[in-house]
This record gives sequence, structure tokens and C-alpha cells, in this order.
Amino acid sequence: MWLRDDQFSRIEALLPGKKGDPGRTAADNRMFVEAVLWVARTGSPWRDLPSEFGPWNSVYQRFGRWSRRGVWHRVFAKLADDADFEEVFIDSTIVRAHQHAAGAQKKTVTKRSGDPAAG
Repeated sequence: MWLRDDQFSRIEALLPGKKGDPGRTAADNRMFVEAVLWVARTGSPWRDLPSEFGPWNSVYQRFGRWSRRGVWHRVFAKLADDADFEEVFIDSTIVRAHQHAAGAQKKTVTKRSGDPAAG
């Protein structure tokens, strides 16, 4: 599981599908959020979602609906306080180019005409 119980309890009220919400009641919100986190953390395409999360296309479609409704913005804003910045690595690699690399004049090829006097 990617999400701790205390984290899920903090966001549970923000998720659609509760009793009293319009539409169907979602008993599997936790599993759905875990599926989305699996895709985000692994970088895998939706089609590679393990079957334990349900049909990948259903998860993908639901993700889109929640995105359009702004659910993920609210969820991430609520969980932003949990960010652990104890170990943050920033890649500051610099690749230097030669000082004349950007402004070098290009070699031009002179065209010769068929006239021997032009040569």
C-alpha cells in the first residue's frame, strides 16, 4: 500500500462516492487511490496496472472524471503537509560549452563558376 491509514482518513471526506453524494456509492475509493498512486510511482502506462486494482480502463476513466472535477488538487493540497523534506536532492549538473561554441562563424563554401577567369 502506498498510502498510510492516517493519510487516507484525512482525504476520505474529499473523495466522491460517499453516501449522500450524487451518483453511485464507491466502496473501493481506497483501492482506486492506491491504483492511481501505483501508476504515478512506477511510471507505468495504465494498461500495465495490476489486475488486483480492477480493469485498467475503468480506473483510467475514473481518474479522468476526478481530474476534471478537481478532486486531485484538493487531495494533494490536503496531503502536502506530509511532505518529508529531510532528504531532498537537487541535480545541479552543469555542462559547459567552449567559450566560442555559441558565436563561432560558420565556414562557407565558395561556389566556383564555370568561367576560368572567375577562379
